[in-house]
Amino acid sequence: MITIPLTPDLILGATELERTERGVRPHRLPRSVRERDADPQLAMMEAQPSGVRVRFATSATSITLELHATRVFYRGFSRPRGVVDVVVDGELVASHELQAGDAVELDLQTGGRELTPGEPDRIEVSLPGAGERVVELWLPHNEKVDVVALHARAPVSPAPPVGPVWVHHGSSISHGSNAATPTGIWPVVAARSAGVQLRNLGFGGSALVDPFMARVIRDAPADVISVKLGINVVNLDAMRLRSFVPAVHGFLDTIRDGHPDTPLLLVSPIFCGIHEDTPGPGAVDPTGFAAGEMRFIATGSPGDTAAGRLTLTVIRDAMEQLVAARDDANLGYIDGLSLYGPDDAERLPLPDGLHPSAEAHALIGSRFAARAFGAAGSLRPAATARLA
Repeated sequence: MITIPLTPDLILGATELERTERGVRPHRLPRSVRERDADPQLAMMEAQPSGVRVRFATSATSITLELHATRVFYRGFSRPRGVVDVVVDGELVASHELQAGDAVELDLQTGGRELTPGEPDRIEVSLPGAGERVVELWLPHNEKVDVVALHARAPVSPAPPVGPVWVHHGSSISHGSNAATPTGIWPVVAARSAGVQLRNLGFGGSALVDPFMARVIRDAPADVISVKLGINVVNLDAMRLRSFVPAVHGFLDTIRDGHPDTPLLLVSPIFCGIHEDTPGPGAVDPTGFAAGEMRFIATGSPGDTAAGRLTLTVIRDAMEQLVAARDDANLGYIDGLSLYGPDDAERLPLPDGLHPSAEAHALIGSRFAARAFGAAGSLRPAATARLA
């Protein structure tokens, strides 16, 4: 077996690669943001490589990926392990669930934290077909990962991506919460369907209209950009309508400083029954502890919006008006209810009251691809030009 150097041209979707004692750790935010702006929640989320993949061309018949993962879970609640998806020439051929790694157990009731060290995972993959193929190893979207080593039975070379670069920012739903695999999160479903190259800036609990996040997007190479805002602002009861609207305007203004004409899409929240007409803060439902079920509830008072408290209904109306008020021919809007609405919630309910199921991720991804990158989509003109 040949040991392949883990160079930046093999690892796509990350902003930076940190050399650690174990190997290479992909980060989705730059070091300057991690050190100055990231709270513990965002620091944990950005180190989970949602949308990050190892991509290369090789004629090898088998490869081995060694990685050391760190999973975080809550005492009393089970959580599925991370998965590595193997894609060969665009086709998903295997999924490997992690078995080892470190475990960090958090106690929601006491705030305690306990670390249990573990060994690396060693994933051996037989590659179908013959001749040179393009291989993508999609890293787990829900666990921090150090890539320890990559081995192959033949040389590998970088396989430059084809298609426009799509930078997307959003919440835990965009991060991939409740999706079963890294290629099953809705932004990856959409990107693979549309033939675009995803850089996923979806961070659990952290789509809060932060100015530093707008600067990250401003400075990122991008052919098309989308921003999905709203649910985390309600979850944290972080703003009132008076502050939310100018904050979103400022967020878009900052992006436009670096991308004055890039197709830009603002996306409002998908349906979430607990917050449609009830403000936050959101909280974990204490009645779920006994059953070991993670469920979320809204703790505000239904209909309490007269003083500017935010619900998803209020936010969608505000965002639609906000887009209409901007003189920006390259700015589009998608109502999140067109991606996942109340009828969808009847058929594919949110398992924990907040995050879509694996089936709903697939639905949202396919609908987004059609609405954003389809013939009439706001992001289609740049995609057509880049692919031509």
